[in-house]
Amino acid sequence: MDGPFSRDTLRGRTGENPAAHWFLLDANRWVLAGLLSAVAFATFVVLGAVSIPLREAMESGTPVDTAFQALIAAVLTGVTLVVSINQLVLSQELGRLGDQHTWMNEAMAYRHDVEELFGSVGPPDPAQFLQALVRTSSDRAEALREAVADSDDEVLRRRTDRLVENVCRNSDEIESQLETSRFGEFGVLRSGLNYNYSWKIYAVRRLRDEHGDSLEDDQLAAFDELIDSLRLFGPALEHFKSLYFQWELVHLTRSMLYSGLPGVVAATATVLYLDPGLVQGTTVGVDNLVWLVSASATISLVPFFLLTTYVLRIATISKRTGSLGPFILRRAERTEAIDWDE
Repeated sequence: MDGPFSRDTLRGRTGENPAAHWFLLDANRWVLAGLLSAVAFATFVVLGAVSIPLREAMESGTPVDTAFQALIAAVLTGVTLVVSINQLVLSQELGRLGDQHTWMNEAMAYRHDVEELFGSVGPPDPAQFLQALVRTSSDRAEALREAVADSDDEVLRRRTDRLVENVCRNSDEIESQLETSRFGEFGVLRSGLNYNYSWKIYAVRRLRDEHGDSLEDDQLAAFDELIDSLRLFGPALEHFKSLYFQWELVHLTRSMLYSGLPGVVAATATVLYLDPGLVQGTTVGVDNLVWLVSASATISLVPFFLLTTYVLRIATISKRTGSLGPFILRRAERTEAIDWDE
């Protein structure tokens, strides 16, 4: 389908280039940091071989020592800062007993509401829980179509068919994606973000409002039940998004620590032990000193590449999911009326 009903997936709603979407969200952060490191290394080698006479500069001064001393300070400061931010975020979990009790009661109240919707105890796994929610929304959408099937309002039947087809198709796609997703990875959150529940709530409410005069009580109840199933999806997605951010910050901290130690060692060794006179010869027509300095500088920059990749994904998710409920922030998705026939 074209038009607003095609804006289900996160990329479909933003109209983003596939390469940019992969770079910002889908790519493995270590793989992406490796690509950035390769680009940086190639840039250093080209500059050292073509435009910057590195050996002559080192023999007449200490540009390498100055640069690597700055890198040492930057790596240590950056790793310390990220660890501090991570501890600040995780400290929010260390609440008092009363706070933990309130949080548990609220979580159980939400699960009780959802399980009334399911008619059974909901699954504990986040991926399966989201699957159950979208499956229920699909079932409620089919029930709505059956409820209006005998209506004399032909326009209502046609519009309902189109809406239900959208909900069911999107639900099937999300269920399939969640089959292979495991919480802690981006896959679960990505699948949830591809379910455009805010627009669906708006579309269902708009359809009910435009045809309210021709709806009977059982049809109004079917509309309300579909809205309830979509409404309960939002808090679950936002909760799992918050948990994912905490996990992502933990992964970022570990990655910074793992990459920071080699970076500091490489930079320190370059300052203390690198002597241009000990590095002679060329490889592929490039001075071996250029290869060595470029490799050391790239290793020292890996923590910053990792920081960049993680922060880019967290910031991108935060920007594109800054609304809970029936509010639609993107201008491209907002319309005063839905063109049901486009």
